[in-house]
Amino acid sequence: MRRARLALVAIGLLLAGAPAHAQTYDPSYPVCMQIYGPVGYFDCRYTSLEQCKYLAVGRSATCVANPYFAQTKPPHRSRRVN
Repeated sequence: MRRARLALVAIGLLLAGAPAHAQTYDPSYPVCMQIYGPVGYFDCRYTSLEQCKYLAVGRSATCVANPYFAQTKPPHRSRRVN
């Protein structure tokens, strides 16, 4: 009986010590939908706040700007002198 308890405690400690994965955002899209519930998560696949808000109607969700959006810079245009 004592060995079984010790084994359960050891297994519990091993499982509790496993590394947790952080929430990730998709850097390809500028807007994320934060879904609330027992298992909350971020769904980052929206190109605008309007698109996200339209799809969030009736859901327990909020649309937020993606803090990790990899915004590409427009090409630099040189100024012409007349």
